[in-house]
Amino acid sequence: MTSGKPVRVLLVGPSLAYLGGQAIQAQRLLRRLAEDPVLEPSFLPVNPQLRGFGGRLQRIKYIRTVVTSIAYLFSLLRTVRQADVVHAFSASYWSFLLAPVPALLVARIFGKASLLNYRSGEADDHLANWLGAVPLVRLANAVVTPSGYLVDVFRKYGIQARSIFNFVEIESLSYRDRGPVAPRFLSNRNFEAHYNVSCVLRAFAIIQAQYPEASLTVAGDGPQREELHELARKLGLQNVEFRGAVKPAMMPSLYEAADVYLNSPSVDNMPNSIIEAFGSGLPVVTTNAGGIPYIVRHEENGLMVPVNDHEALAREAVRLLQDPALAQRLSRDARAECLARYTWPAVGAEWRHCYQQLAGRLASSASEGITDSATATPAPPR
Repeated sequence: MTSGKPVRVLLVGPSLAYLGGQAIQAQRLLRRLAEDPVLEPSFLPVNPQLRGFGGRLQRIKYIRTVVTSIAYLFSLLRTVRQADVVHAFSASYWSFLLAPVPALLVARIFGKASLLNYRSGEADDHLANWLGAVPLVRLANAVVTPSGYLVDVFRKYGIQARSIFNFVEIESLSYRDRGPVAPRFLSNRNFEAHYNVSCVLRAFAIIQAQYPEASLTVAGDGPQREELHELARKLGLQNVEFRGAVKPAMMPSLYEAADVYLNSPSVDNMPNSIIEAFGSGLPVVTTNAGGIPYIVRHEENGLMVPVNDHEALAREAVRLLQDPALAQRLSRDARAECLARYTWPAVGAEWRHCYQQLAGRLASSASEGITDSATATPAPPR
């Protein structure tokens, strides 16, 4: 912008009332952008917590969605006109329709630049099978994803996107060099079907048969809570602690206490938990779902196995217990990669440049790789 005034950036996403990756990244980004003198960030929650009668209605199933959506829309109409750039965080399916799409539409109404920050590993299925998904994505002036994986997915549908990585608050993570490692395991994913925490539990049953003293801390919550607790009982697991939803400020102590991080999603993009484990020096054993191979390289900074293969997950975890040199090398290399790629110094300038370009109505978008998705090339025949 030529006026010399700060670029007013409105982040639109879930608040920490729901502990998920989008909410955590939104709050981290808000704090860091506030330190930049050329930016003026603010935050608008897509899940406003109402008081009084509205709050009582939000406790009623189905009605809560209607009430929350109306409150959110009115908040957008009041707030978007004061922004230069609207940065809308996005998942897939119904969440896409209820959260970022209204923000993109209101931004269009008020003539504001908009950025769709699409973060879901389910993008390919969403764009292929939900009527209108691709045209709605094109409402945004730019599409930014956390990984090269989603850049490749969007390219299939004729939408040019760029990636700006998730980042960790590296100063909050306690680094501990692993190797040799003890059989102390950690899982940190919400209890949703696509995160497949049951695969971690089945893998841990195999591990515990060889290492009876092994322990597993499970951080997370969600609709599969009872199912996963019951599975742990059926498997006869010992030394398993279900911690429930853990606030971000408490997670560093869980990473520090563990020696191996287990992750077994069937669908994923760029899990915050993996790069946080990297930053803590915690060796990662994970399935190769979605975008994970874009950040984990087998036997270089972690170990990968096929999706839904609990036997392979257990085998690679045991390998770390039996090969201290491998565990130590993975620990150190993952930490170095985190410092180089997934910290604010590595990504902050990219966000600043992105917002400045958008606030100037994408004057040099072609040369900088920030694309007006409304003019992207049409999708190839499928």
